[in-house]
Amino acid sequence: MKYRLIEICAGITDGSHNPPAGGCKSDYMMISSKNVFDDEITLDDPRYLTEDQFNQENNRTRVASGDVLMTIVGIVGRTAVVPNDFVNITLQRSVAVFHTNNDICKSRYLMYLLRAKRHYFESEAHGVAQKGIYLKQLSDVMVDIPEIAEQTHILDILDHLQKVIFLRKQELIQLNEIVKARFVEMFGTLHDNENGFEVVTIEDVCSLMKDGTHQTPQYTENKEEGFKFLSSKDVMSQKIDWTDIKYIPAELHEKLYATIKPQRNDILMSKNGVNYGVAAVNDTDEIFDIYVSLALLRPKEEIDPVFLRCVINNPETKRQFDSSIKGIGVPNLHLGEIRKTKIFLPPIELQKEFVLFVDQVDKSKAAVQKSLDETQVLFDSLMQKYFG
Repeated sequence: MKYRLIEICAGITDGSHNPPAGGCKSDYMMISSKNVFDDEITLDDPRYLTEDQFNQENNRTRVASGDVLMTIVGIVGRTAVVPNDFVNITLQRSVAVFHTNNDICKSRYLMYLLRAKRHYFESEAHGVAQKGIYLKQLSDVMVDIPEIAEQTHILDILDHLQKVIFLRKQELIQLNEIVKARFVEMFGTLHDNENGFEVVTIEDVCSLMKDGTHQTPQYTENKEEGFKFLSSKDVMSQKIDWTDIKYIPAELHEKLYATIKPQRNDILMSKNGVNYGVAAVNDTDEIFDIYVSLALLRPKEEIDPVFLRCVINNPETKRQFDSSIKGIGVPNLHLGEIRKTKIFLPPIELQKEFVLFVDQVDKSKAAVQKSLDETQVLFDSLMQKYFG
């Protein structure tokens, strides 16, 4: 049956447009869009209120367990249900709360329905600095709500798939932790160096260290005649992700390729942005160019590329990067600082032993990732089927 969103809710409100100044840590919290993700609400860095401030703010928003929250400013359309153990929570303007009428629509059903309409909400958002969507626009959106029994059936399917997706992601995290633990087991730490391994700089074990073009390129939509162009976003999984890369014209490629020709077994490392310091091995013979947000490191014979990747992604190395970071706005790790970073250089035989272990873990990760991708595709197709 067709309803306006407001007709399936006891009310729809947004958070405070003029939030009070935060105070000392208390039992009363005000959260914003940075705390709301798909099917998850965090309490990271909230604004703490006095009891009087909270009561004044919550008179209008009335956030309660079972309500559905949706981000409506900035990143529009992330949705989550308020858990039972979330008490004394109120909202800033960037979040709307749907007080669901559970006789008509279950909270989690509404959560999925709103998520499925994210592209629509994004297209309807207005603003210059930060886009947002108004409550009136939300209230008037027409939705098709089936009977409660059908909602329950759909939720059983979607919640099961969500659980599988969550477990697969946890498996990937655990497999990464296994590699880190094995690294420490075999090589120890730089601080202790109980095995007496040679300590060198990254520059010592690389025959080439360069970053990509500092010029913002003119991209092309012509993938047939264009050339692949990678930036830091394409190595965030510690592997090169080719699924969403950009392309540049042949003329620009020829100019850039004359300066840097990436080769198989080169290391690509992110050096700009919040996720600086992530490294991946180029395990292909692809022809591509790189942006300034990536550094290219070419390992010498005395260090295995996969071992170097793991050393760079090691927490000890990350701490060195953290102390060397430049820039106030967007973090920037300069090549000079990367060159001076200290790492282990164990015997090549021991490196190879570790790499064999990593290869086995990577095979397990590939199988888990394949299952995750297939489950995500199924989930997305069912979201399309159920919510259009």
